[in-house]
Amino acid sequence: MLKEINKIDGIQRIRFVSPHPKDFTDDVIDAIATCDKVCKLVHLPLQSGNTKVLKEMNRKYTKEQYLQLVEKMKEKIPNLSLSTDIIVGFPGETDEEFEDTLDVVRKVKFEQVYMFIYSRRVGTPGDKMENQILEDVKHKRFDKLKALVESQMEEINKKYVGTVQKVLIEGESKNNKDMLTGRTDSNKVVILEGSKELIGTMQNLKIVSEHMWYLKGEII
Repeated sequence: MLKEINKIDGIQRIRFVSPHPKDFTDDVIDAIATCDKVCKLVHLPLQSGNTKVLKEMNRKYTKEQYLQLVEKMKEKIPNLSLSTDIIVGFPGETDEEFEDTLDVVRKVKFEQVYMFIYSRRVGTPGDKMENQILEDVKHKRFDKLKALVESQMEEINKKYVGTVQKVLIEGESKNNKDMLTGRTDSNKVVILEGSKELIGTMQNLKIVSEHMWYLKGEII
């Protein structure tokens, strides 16, 4: 499907997001690598870096299998960027098991991490589990994960400064109507000065500065 959509004139960018890790078969990885319109940002949900917790979550992979898949994708897809989802404080999660999650984050260096604190939902298996995590413990773990992710984002963002990125201009900036906003192939938000006629076009931008949640660019 990705290869067929890639052939369609008028489509400039294809985002293939949020498949389950088990669905990243070799042919899918090959399509992402070879299709020029398919973004090289892959959203690969982790949820937890600990194999026991993953089993409790009914996730059908281990920590080791996840890391092996990441290495395979990095080898086959040039300029690959990764984003993920992580849940902190799943019932029964110990401090040591949470450290496995931090270990995966350190090794993978995700471009973006969507972080959530586990909350009980009536009717779900997790709601019936014993060893529910205390709220203050969950928040401390969340803060520790957030600090690690933000330190990595700062390091990653600095690598963009001085580079030229192909950016799809999406519209006016929500925070400043005098600026435009767009996204890179790796889904980084970029703000820039420019005419509203640029909205909907692809532009080459030189990245001139980085901020925690966005980059600033200039049209070349």
